[in-house]
Amino acid sequence: MPALTALGPVLVHFIDFAQLNSVRTIPYAEEWSRRYSDTGLSVIGVHTARFKFAQNADTVAAGLRRLGVSYPVALDVDRGLWADYGCEGWPALVLWGQGGVLRWAHFGEGEYLATEMAIQEQLLEVDALRTLPEPMDPLRPTDRPGALVAAPTAEVMPAGAERPWTAAEDGAALELDYEAGAAFVTLEGEGELLVGLDAGPQRTIRVEGPGLYELAAHERHEGHSLQIDLSPGLGLWSISFAPAASG
Repeated sequence: MPALTALGPVLVHFIDFAQLNSVRTIPYAEEWSRRYSDTGLSVIGVHTARFKFAQNADTVAAGLRRLGVSYPVALDVDRGLWADYGCEGWPALVLWGQGGVLRWAHFGEGEYLATEMAIQEQLLEVDALRTLPEPMDPLRPTDRPGALVAAPTAEVMPAGAERPWTAAEDGAALELDYEAGAAFVTLEGEGELLVGLDAGPQRTIRVEGPGLYELAAHERHEGHSLQIDLSPGLGLWSISFAPAASG
């Protein structure tokens, strides 16, 4: 496993800009970069594509700009770094301390407070007298330590993992039931997506490039039915679901 050396700790963030769990961790990494870059922390992204369209450098750059990613991101097209770090899924957070010593690692979402505490611990090793802020508040109720979270419906890939679903090849529309706090879709191309919830009126989502788009959001864990229709030029890779507080 290759280590990184710098004047202070280095947080390595493995992501895919169009994958739900990755996107949900980006605001935390952004805030840690903003809070701690002046005190020695370096945040470095590594983009390891889950979807084929996300292997293109220009596509990745445009997707990261739409998400407001400001820290540097390296492309890991052949998944070499992914393999070297032993990643088990998206996202992954790996913290290197002084001298290139591995200090913290977490695969998947969650453990945001523990990650920030590990960052602060490494910053204090560099300068024990520095003043650090209180850890950031959770961005979502489900991120709070001890939160009771209902498991959402599993991700759906309508055409499998090797190609996207298209209206031209696979039919005019998709319908599926789910239970979750929110629903998202991973798309490539440009065009319009029509989405209906529980047989209600459809709304139009303008797709300006490959990425992750929100279809519906709910305050609690709820059951719903989705209807999705795509314009020509769009390919649908994945429908994914975010958790919500149970009860």
